[in-house]
Amino acid sequence: MSASKNSQVHLVGGGIASLAAAAFLVRDAGVPGENVHILEQLPILGGSMDGAPAPTAEGGYVTRGGRMFEEEHYVCLWNLLETIPTLDDPAISVRQEMLAFNIEHPTNAKARIINADRTIADASQLGLDARDRVDMTRLLALPERVIGARRIDDFFQPHFFATNFWCMWRTTFAFQTWHSAIELKRYFLAFVQEFDRIHTLSGVRRSKYNQYDSVIRPIQEWLTAQGVRTEFGVTVADVDFSDPAARRISRLHLERDGVEAGTIELGEEDYAFLTIGSMTADATYGDRSTVPELIRDRRDGSWRLWESIARKAPDFGRPTAFCGNVDETKWESFTLTTTGSTLLDRIQEYTGNVPGEGALMTWKDSRWLLSVVVPAQPHFRDQQENTYTLWGYALFGDVPGDHVPKKMDDCTGAEILDELLGHLGFDDIADEVRATTKVTTVQMPYIDAQFQRRAITDRPLVVPDGAENFAFLGQFVEIPEDVVFTVEYSVRAAMLAVYHHFGVDKKIPAMYHGLSDPRIAWSALRTALA
Repeated sequence: MSASKNSQVHLVGGGIASLAAAAFLVRDAGVPGENVHILEQLPILGGSMDGAPAPTAEGGYVTRGGRMFEEEHYVCLWNLLETIPTLDDPAISVRQEMLAFNIEHPTNAKARIINADRTIADASQLGLDARDRVDMTRLLALPERVIGARRIDDFFQPHFFATNFWCMWRTTFAFQTWHSAIELKRYFLAFVQEFDRIHTLSGVRRSKYNQYDSVIRPIQEWLTAQGVRTEFGVTVADVDFSDPAARRISRLHLERDGVEAGTIELGEEDYAFLTIGSMTADATYGDRSTVPELIRDRRDGSWRLWESIARKAPDFGRPTAFCGNVDETKWESFTLTTTGSTLLDRIQEYTGNVPGEGALMTWKDSRWLLSVVVPAQPHFRDQQENTYTLWGYALFGDVPGDHVPKKMDDCTGAEILDELLGHLGFDDIADEVRATTKVTTVQMPYIDAQFQRRAITDRPLVVPDGAENFAFLGQFVEIPEDVVFTVEYSVRAAMLAVYHHFGVDKKIPAMYHGLSDPRIAWSALRTALA
């Protein structure tokens, strides 16, 4: 059976994967917008791509994180955004706006790594030795089936983890040493073109505002104009299959406010695309005087839905491989909202980077492994005058800080600000910064879950073998060779699902392979051997 333009399509989850799928259904498959239904448990779309007023009494702004785009690898995302108009000018696409913004605000980090004595390191010196290079080559040469569920630190000696290269790579992409070696290999291959610019992050592409304002809202408004319908506050708790092999979905079970709220029956021509798992499930917020709770009992419906589905067929994945160890998958981020530009001005003076140019700054020897980003201002469309923002995160929340003798996970926002000020060493303005800064902290139990060690079968295919009317979307599906923790991954999954089920006669953009380009391969080799 093939899809028709009479099909009703139900998209479970309102993140970028479902939004992209909706756009491809309308734009490329010719499905009428009113036949496309997005079901989202939150009161807002966008999933992990957020940016909003802080949900705390203190106020200010918050982003839980920020995806860094990249020119060569993000081919499916660019394909999507080149046909989505901006909010300000319908004649300009989001893709065009982003290209223009990055010409005006090129990334060129001059302070990518900060030493313990607060001097700026020469990050162009990657520090790799002969053994490190041999180990990298070995990892790249091994097939994934041989690597299996082994850790990154199974493949490298301690020296590698002390290099500038590893410090920059891990903090750019949020890797931990215990994460999947397969995922690190995929990242090396996907972003080999970044080897000789990792110290400046000049390959990074950013949006004009935070990604909710610059990417999600334009897509949402375009979909609404096409007639796509979104229902908020509804959780899909389970699905029924009409056959023992679980190849056809017949029913969606709904909940509202934790109470059963009926079902959606799928007809012969209807489809369901399900986002499974979530990086930002059970995220909690704190402010200057409070500490965000670390939730460990999977209250968010995204994981519960996948757990239920996985019990129905052996090829639907194993969610506990990803959400079963919060201590290995969590980290905390923070957003500073300042009245006045004193802090940002001093950071600009210190680094030589104007806001929006410097990308990540990392204190390599900090116990928390602290990093911050100063975005171009304003970073929010409605940002108030004389208000400025800064975002930061740390990978080690379980150890005391260098300036605050507490674990980051136990710190208030004020204490996290003190730790940052201690590393910056701006003692003469510290009191002013404390008095004029709002801090919003975010604890995310599963933010690194997609990097967990796994067997090849622990993630289901986007379209499982024989699936008649459903597909899986998001960061926890299997797309061979592609890299998770990227917007590109979610958009490619959406394109694969729509094009397969609706027989779209268009070619899906090929993945970029830098090593197939002799210039890129030589450049990366030269940098790694320097």
